[in-house]
Amino acid sequence: MITKSLFKKTAAVALGLALSSSVMAQSVMRVASWLPPTHPQNAVVLPTWGKWIEEATEGRVKMEIEYGMGHPKTMFDLVEDGVVDASWTVHGYVPGRFKLTESVELPNLQADAEAASVALWRINNKYYKPANEHEGLIVAGLFTHGPGQIHLADPITSLADLKGKKIRLGGAIQWKVGERLQVTAVGAPAPKVYEMMQQGVVDGVFIPTGEQKTLRLNEVTKQLVLLPGGLYVNSFAMFLNPDFMQGLSEKDREAIMAVSGEKLSALAGRAWDAGDVIGLQTARDAGVEILDVKKGDPMDLEYQALIKGIDEEYLESVKDRNVDAETALKELREIARSYHSPKS
Repeated sequence: MITKSLFKKTAAVALGLALSSSVMAQSVMRVASWLPPTHPQNAVVLPTWGKWIEEATEGRVKMEIEYGMGHPKTMFDLVEDGVVDASWTVHGYVPGRFKLTESVELPNLQADAEAASVALWRINNKYYKPANEHEGLIVAGLFTHGPGQIHLADPITSLADLKGKKIRLGGAIQWKVGERLQVTAVGAPAPKVYEMMQQGVVDGVFIPTGEQKTLRLNEVTKQLVLLPGGLYVNSFAMFLNPDFMQGLSEKDREAIMAVSGEKLSALAGRAWDAGDVIGLQTARDAGVEILDVKKGDPMDLEYQALIKGIDEEYLESVKDRNVDAETALKELREIARSYHSPKS
């Protein structure tokens, strides 16, 4: 009887340890996000990445998306401090820290977001890593949105009409473009744009066409000006907390990174491209005036004259990073312009 009882207790303890071990092996990756849940980044990119991670780790790591955790510029700190395990945000929201990634934001890239995202990932790995701009983070992906365009409460007929208008800008190259257009720059996170336009705080915003739908700008925009290739693009990062990753097994760390990198970057760019198509149609359906500027049109030539020398300004600004920025910029554009999506 004693032997039988002892056997039962030993078996129970072993089962308990096994179950405990199984529970401990399940890790939840908490990802902070800040645009609306309906935005492609939250509706497509993060859930797809989460599915890839869960499959790659055989269910041992699962993603949870959390909202309302602060201004998008705080996402880097939230992850570095371990408040959440991962996040994503705009490089330009932290002026001075991320300078090399501005290369992809410069005007005249002439590529969609997927191509730009893949190019940025490759160039970062080849040229920018030694500068360690993402110190304290594990970079899971780099991407851009589609061409930033002009959304206005009142129509214009030339870029000169923008002089003095209050325009919401998101930082980095946008600010340099805004200076050349002589607008009055107003800083604010993207989710605030609808309210600011509705209340007349700003006269417009430079942002991709996708936000006509996701931020409901179709309700407050009278004119959407589409320049060839846009005014600029914004660069973003998706990143992980090193301590969170270290707490996983080597097998799971490798699995997560195997479904990140260029694959994740391309996914993000592709989703934002698709969002732009939907946003443009949303604007048309709402009766927003679409001023579709073609290459060589007066407004395009006006813009080209205004941005002359902006590449040189960028290259001068990153001299302290001690990388071959000029070669990197040239190669980045070559990759982006020659890229063909495997999904097309």
